[in-house]
Amino acid sequence: MAITRDSRHKRRHTGGRRNVHKKKRKFETGRPGAMTKIGAKRVRPVRCRGGNMKFRALRLDSGNFSWGTETVTMKTRIIDVAFNASNNELVRTKTLVKNCIVLIDSAPFRQHFESKYYSELVKGKADAQKKDMKASSRSVQLKAKKAQKHTIEAKLQEQLASGRVLACISSRPGQSGRADGYLLEGKELEFYQRALSRKKAKK
Repeated sequence: MAITRDSRHKRRHTGGRRNVHKKKRKFETGRPGAMTKIGAKRVRPVRCRGGNMKFRALRLDSGNFSWGTETVTMKTRIIDVAFNASNNELVRTKTLVKNCIVLIDSAPFRQHFESKYYSELVKGKADAQKKDMKASSRSVQLKAKKAQKHTIEAKLQEQLASGRVLACISSRPGQSGRADGYLLEGKELEFYQRALSRKKAKK
């Protein structure tokens, strides 16, 4: 029997049963979930109603992630699924869905930061370390001036230096065939770090 997206089989909000007055319709049908996993890219095109196309991602290993405060987007590798608010089973099976929290490789973002502000993110150190360079270089002087005014969140800086950053997937891998998202910052980062530490404490 096909998957159907109708609501005739549901009870009323008062709890009473509904009388089903018509059969299932073709336009109410649905499809099984993609259950996208981490692995070498494997995307299948699906022909939909009206001749439109969807792209069903079965395996993905990278995506475009944006760093909001720096207004920069980088393609980077997805390492692991860290948290999912809807279902812990999706974390265990490493399934990529919209709004799941993933660990991504921080190398592209770290390289961007170091080249833009000419300072090095060192693991375990609170401040970015300035690189050794000739003072005569005009571009280096401008970058140094820019770096003085610029501040980066301590928790995010720790992550960038460690090599792994928490990010959220904002695209729909089973519909668009992509796993794009954004880096967690500020209150959102604090919230998910607390949630992950609570999860570890329970184990």
